[in-house]
Amino acid sequence: MFERPTRVRWLVVALLAGLAFLAHFNRVSISVAAKAHFIGPGLLTAAQMGLVYSAFLFVYTLGMLPGGYLLDRAGPRRAMTVMAVGLGSWAALTGVLGWSGLGVAAMFVPLLLIRGLAGATSVPLHPGAARAVSLWVPPGERSTANGTVTAGALVGIALTYPVFGWLMDVVGWPAAFVVSGAALALLGVGWYALAADSPAEHPGTNAAERELVAAGGAPPPRAAATLADVADLLRNRSLVLLTLSYGALGYMQYLFFYWIEFYFGSELKLPESESRRAAFVVMMASAVGMALGGWVADRLGRALGPRAGNRVVAVTGMSLSAAFSLCGVAATNPDAVVAWFALGLGALGLCEGVFWTTAPALAPRNGGLACALVNTGGNGVGLLAPVVTPVIGEAVGWTTAVGVACGVCFVGGLLWFAVSDGGRGRA
Repeated sequence: MFERPTRVRWLVVALLAGLAFLAHFNRVSISVAAKAHFIGPGLLTAAQMGLVYSAFLFVYTLGMLPGGYLLDRAGPRRAMTVMAVGLGSWAALTGVLGWSGLGVAAMFVPLLLIRGLAGATSVPLHPGAARAVSLWVPPGERSTANGTVTAGALVGIALTYPVFGWLMDVVGWPAAFVVSGAALALLGVGWYALAADSPAEHPGTNAAERELVAAGGAPPPRAAATLADVADLLRNRSLVLLTLSYGALGYMQYLFFYWIEFYFGSELKLPESESRRAAFVVMMASAVGMALGGWVADRLGRALGPRAGNRVVAVTGMSLSAAFSLCGVAATNPDAVVAWFALGLGALGLCEGVFWTTAPALAPRNGGLACALVNTGGNGVGLLAPVVTPVIGEAVGWTTAVGVACGVCFVGGLLWFAVSDGGRGRA
């Protein structure tokens, strides 16, 4: 008798999307608070806040490979729980800092420390989510699943501007951080209670769902990488090129994530409410692009093969993102700028899911470590954007600062022409 597969895998994907949503809400909220309360005369400078942003990214990037190793050993269930409870706690502590009576000008060093520790606990987020998808979802649905998770992250970022801004207006910025951090920590506890590392370990899956996932060659949920495994990853030409390409995407993303609302306010002279609305529109466009890109990649993969389908999405998306963003900085009408930037970040979002589908496929046994390597590239290059962007903007103008990011993004898309699906090429 035919047994219809249960759909527990999509509950897992929904929980991952929720964790990505709240994690990025808490990750970006600092930039919303900075614009309203931290940057200004007698407070902190834009350059100091750039260093605070990069403290998170620096520690996050530095811990990525060790975190990927531990992720493969512990499994995504425990790793994602540590991420949610840890990041939520450090976000809440940012609010407690506001209640301490310390002046904003004196918060530079404490913010550096808190954001650095927040970066450390955030390490498992994207590698852990991609690892969970590779363990729970059959190949023909993985880009859709990864696109859904990353779309959750971007919806979280998009809603940070109006919702966290509203929270600050209603309860003050310290309480806004505490509320947001507590919500993430509570969801982390819920994830631990409802999820498992693989379908075989979850009591809610039936045999049909377990067989459906196993038929795609699902790797073991936990593995201990050796030094030889790490060396193999570093010699994997396709994985190295994928890492460099994701670094280019990361540079473009972080420019938007950390400076877009500041750009709308300082360069376009939009009022506070309009600046938040514009940032929300741009980030929501990216979320739509992520969800759509995963769906398109899965369908192109069935028609053209996984390598060609992923390549078409990545090259097209990154090229269009560079072109649309250049149109945005060339425009003079604020509505046109917002529209072009929305198209630019939406096109960039199309690519996100294919990176997270491709990385664990290039190294199935150590998928967490492979994802960590790719994310190291994304953040290693991306962490330059919060610091370099205001320096270029103040020296030669924000048009040039955005133009540099567009060039980096376009070159990153071209690297996909040398990425294979088998990962056997050596660097």
